[in-house]
Amino acid sequence: MTYQVRRRRLRMGACFVLAWVALALFASAIAHAQAIPRNAQTYRLALKREAQLAWGINAPVATFAAQIHQESRWRIDAASPVGAQGLAQFMPATAKWLGGLSPDLQERAPLNPTWSLRALVTYDRWLSDRIHIAATPCERMAFALSAYNGGLGWVYKRQALAAQQGVMPDVCMGAACAINPGVSPASQAENAHYPQIILRTFEPLYALTGQWGSGVCA
Repeated sequence: MTYQVRRRRLRMGACFVLAWVALALFASAIAHAQAIPRNAQTYRLALKREAQLAWGINAPVATFAAQIHQESRWRIDAASPVGAQGLAQFMPATAKWLGGLSPDLQERAPLNPTWSLRALVTYDRWLSDRIHIAATPCERMAFALSAYNGGLGWVYKRQALAAQQGVMPDVCMGAACAINPGVSPASQAENAHYPQIILRTFEPLYALTGQWGSGVCA
């Protein structure tokens, strides 16, 4: 082997090592940004209990954990500029409505973590039961999450528009939920992003730990 060949191979090897190190650092940065907050463990068993009461023994606990991650990063005192509160970020009007949905929610206390967890899984169950068109359980949950974020009426309108436009009305992510039914561009972008970040980014984060059970998509 000539000196030039050895030198070229050494340069290639060094480039490979540098590329691998850069990739590892990038992956580490992403993992750190998406890490499960420490205080999530405080509510893990409570979430599992409430989820199984509302959804049954096979409740997708990792899905609900991912939703709370997106909503509040597990901060019980989280408050949005528009007035949403608590772990599940309920608006006062929604909290009041949920109080009439179930006797277990009459306290109407979004800053109470137990109430928030119970309200989130109960509301998700209520919404999921009203999604009549869905290709898979994963897409049904995506539609339910879209409704949680933007309203059930807009989900129905998106599905109707999807059917009219030749888009799959039973698929939310990248299909029906990408259609603007008449909301502001900012609201549409947020709503289309909401189920995707929960189900495709944060749900695997929780499901892969083995501590949070399975998710509906992972």
